[in-house]
Amino acid sequence: MVPVIYSEEFLEHKTGRSHPERPERLTAIVAALQGAPWASKIQWQQPTPVEEREVMPMVQAVHTHRHIIEVEEIAMKGGGGLDPDTPVSSRSYEVALLAVSAWLDGVDRVLATSGPAFVLARPPGHHAMSDQGMGFCLFSNAAIAATYALEKPEINRVAILDWDVHHGNGTQAIIEDNPCIAYCSLHQYPCYPGTGRATDQGSWSNVLNIPMPPYSDGAAYKEEFTKQVIPFLTNFQPDLLIVSAGYDANAADPLARINLQPQDFGDFTEYCLQVTRRILFGLEGGYDLDSLSQSVLATIERCL
Repeated sequence: MVPVIYSEEFLEHKTGRSHPERPERLTAIVAALQGAPWASKIQWQQPTPVEEREVMPMVQAVHTHRHIIEVEEIAMKGGGGLDPDTPVSSRSYEVALLAVSAWLDGVDRVLATSGPAFVLARPPGHHAMSDQGMGFCLFSNAAIAATYALEKPEINRVAILDWDVHHGNGTQAIIEDNPCIAYCSLHQYPCYPGTGRATDQGSWSNVLNIPMPPYSDGAAYKEEFTKQVIPFLTNFQPDLLIVSAGYDANAADPLARINLQPQDFGDFTEYCLQVTRRILFGLEGGYDLDSLSQSVLATIERCL
């Protein structure tokens, strides 16, 4: 059984008719999972309501008071934008906090079972800086989850693998000074947000950036997994691996130019399972509904 943490409340983060980060991303994935031949092996779980757990202290551990208040105030006014790409609707603040709670639940489930779990939530988070949201992201879900995990007595080191097609500039900026967290990203370069050079290695050599040229395919990615990603993660010896699971590196995706196929993400998952079975997958990008859905299926199927 693979836990999938999901709530229909995540659909209430409204981004506008033409925005690529739209609620239909989740409904398409849910429909695909429910129709999978192994659907009975999915354990659906509702996220813990925000008022029933201490979500805010974890958000405050990563984000500035000013940023948190800005998101809340825009939502209270009925909506607006943190920047032209990052809309906030009337319920976005509540939904973003529930998404954080879902990621924290994911950490709890992985540690309880010593097996993988998948957080199917939005808004995404890996571009969110400590003091600002950007790139469709409000709060830094992966960095918050890593910070939360380190409070557990059995967790001394957490690694974050980011295979979204865009560099997780927010995640890196938040964790790069923490020797207990490692960050590895494969991303198209050049591409938004323009960060993620190979020379950026973190304060403790705890960052590995692997810029991929446009039109790189699965073979090129797998070579980097073998040569760099797996040795980096293995040497760090994480007690928990968090995957910022973005699926916009698919060839069909409209926002970038990397030529992966859905099954490649299943292969990436196999590589991760060589490092540890304590893996929390959390949704980031992916905007072509069919390739997004099939990629999530490929990921979860390898975890069964």
